[in-house]
Amino acid sequence: MLPCPHASLRHVLAGGGGRQRARDEANRRRHVLIAFPAVPCDESHRPLHPGGDAFPTCERMTRSTLNPVLARMFEQAPTFMALLSGPDHRFELTNPSYQKLIGEREVLGLTVAEGLPETAAQGFLDILDEVYRTGMPYRADAARYEMQVVPGGPRETRYLDFVYQPLRDAEERVTGIFVEGADVTDRVLAQKLRNESEAFYEWLFDSIDEGFCIIQFFDGPHGPDSDYVHIRANAAYARHAGIPNVVGRKLREMVGDEADAWVERYGAVLRTGEPIRFQQELVATGRYLELTALRLEPRSRGQVAVFFHDITEQRLAEAALARLNATLEQRVEERTSELMALEETLRHSQKMEAVGQLTGGIAHDFNNLLAGIGGSLEMLSQRLAQGRLDDLERYVSGALTATRRATALTQRLLAYSRRQTLDPSPLDVNLLAEGMLDLIGRSVGPQVTVKMERAGALWTTFADPGQLESALLNLCVNARDAMPHGGSLVIRTANARLGAQDAPRHGLKPGDYVALSVSDTGTGMTEEIAAHAFEPFYTTKPMGQGTGLGLSMVYGFAGQSGGGLGLETAPGRGTTITVYLPRRDMAPGQVVDTGTPVAAETAAGSTAGTILVVDDEPLIRMMTTERLEDEGYIVLEAANGAKAMQILGSDRPIDLLVTDVGLPGGMNGRQVADAARRVRPDLRILFITGYAEQAVLHHGDLERGMQILTKPFDMEQLNRRVRALLAGT
Repeated sequence: MLPCPHASLRHVLAGGGGRQRARDEANRRRHVLIAFPAVPCDESHRPLHPGGDAFPTCERMTRSTLNPVLARMFEQAPTFMALLSGPDHRFELTNPSYQKLIGEREVLGLTVAEGLPETAAQGFLDILDEVYRTGMPYRADAARYEMQVVPGGPRETRYLDFVYQPLRDAEERVTGIFVEGADVTDRVLAQKLRNESEAFYEWLFDSIDEGFCIIQFFDGPHGPDSDYVHIRANAAYARHAGIPNVVGRKLREMVGDEADAWVERYGAVLRTGEPIRFQQELVATGRYLELTALRLEPRSRGQVAVFFHDITEQRLAEAALARLNATLEQRVEERTSELMALEETLRHSQKMEAVGQLTGGIAHDFNNLLAGIGGSLEMLSQRLAQGRLDDLERYVSGALTATRRATALTQRLLAYSRRQTLDPSPLDVNLLAEGMLDLIGRSVGPQVTVKMERAGALWTTFADPGQLESALLNLCVNARDAMPHGGSLVIRTANARLGAQDAPRHGLKPGDYVALSVSDTGTGMTEEIAAHAFEPFYTTKPMGQGTGLGLSMVYGFAGQSGGGLGLETAPGRGTTITVYLPRRDMAPGQVVDTGTPVAAETAAGSTAGTILVVDDEPLIRMMTTERLEDEGYIVLEAANGAKAMQILGSDRPIDLLVTDVGLPGGMNGRQVADAARRVRPDLRILFITGYAEQAVLHHGDLERGMQILTKPFDMEQLNRRVRALLAGT
């Protein structure tokens, strides 16, 4: 608090009017200085009017001596004021602000020691004595005052800015002290909180391991906010950034060429107020830092706070880890290649073992069959040479029987390899299975109870009825063999919707399937046996009681039909094998309920017509031609596709083309047939093949007026197919 100017006080003491003056000190606050006319006192320091009479009270003095304007100012002044007289500092005058400060205590006419006894122990009386004795004013800023309104009562701490200004008479003798000041408790407490907060954050920022700094943007030679200076940094700054004594240093003086990138990043934070987090290499020190920057509000401060820590070791570790991973990946790749090579070797070995097992089984069975065929023909030839013509039929019958067995074996092999010739048609599996119950019952014998559980509203499928019948019979016979002492056999049908989890277990794609399963109560299989159950020539039956092709044939048929097999088994718990066939919706009139092919063979029909036979095997071509000629047909021959096209391009009438599929010379049988249909659209065609070549089929179906006959075949089969085609059935 500023002291009252001596000139003003002298003017008032000399009898002049009151004065007020506004003054600014260091641009901090303005003070209103009010000077009051001094009141002459007697020897006892009692106030006297100019004539020498004593004033009875201060209020009377105020009314009689003070200018009314000054009196109002004194009463309404926001600062507290008091007038003390004499060396014992007796209260002569106080304003409302002073009364509020001291708790409205009645102090007029009392000394300070009497009216405010708590001030003595706090040193205020000593200061008043010193001011009165020396005549020197005293000023205090934020002085602590422990106010105690009631003696022995609670204390209230206040903080005061005040001045003790000595008052002098005409002879310059000190006659009293003018007290003026302000209660700044709120300001002091707020400042104290700010100081404590700053001290706490100072301690916090200096204690944290992360680097911290505050940067102040300023306009540089590169434009507005084109540079910044570090105005604050903690101890960890130097540790993480590697730059000591950064406070006061400008960015462009520190990092040179890097400055623009840093200004751009932090300048964006200053402009937008959006915090950022990023990683950056500090080229000047060779360190990698992870930084977070945020603007300090308000924007006008132009300041950004930055937190960061050194991640150099982390980056080096990541780089080392990346190199290690690359090395490991290379080693894993090399090891994987080695394992793949070993697996390929193992697969090749297993393949060769399977081929060996397959060829061994085939050789064994065919040797037996060839022995029967060859032996019968040799005996037939010997008897003819001897002229012994009786009993020749026995040798012919034996050779034919062996031939039919060889044919059946070949069909099983083709079924396993999924290369057998199929004649698929829309099929109701419920009707097919029910139609076979009598045959199955006779095949499994009286010790096995056969039961069927059919699904209602069963979907239709598209499969070869005859092959499905054969597959079902095979499964039932296998089930019978697994129950040597009898048991129960259940045939079930169901609609199966296989999802992405279930379908792959059966080698299928997700979708809808018709399921036909056969369950038995037999001995079941171990895991080892189940793993080989569908392999060709694998059998657990005694020698001579099975070829090992039954389940493999069913497996091949299901796969060739677009489906698959499911196997559930356990020792002592029986076995369930399920055939899954793809759902294919059909109109009711299209569905076939038996194994009879759609293009039914017929034994009746006209034998008139011209047939072109195309086959590169002379023996087969000769036998086919002679048999057809025996039936009364006109037969033309061709050994390859080119010769056949010459004949087809002529004007000779041709009713039927019988062609082998596997022709040499650039055109296979399918290509010959397609070319023939272009010049003779109504031409009927019979394909002869050793297996179901994909070239024959279009999307799994034959076109109208086409059929397939699989080698080997007997002449009666050939006759029936030819008659059926020529008859248009």
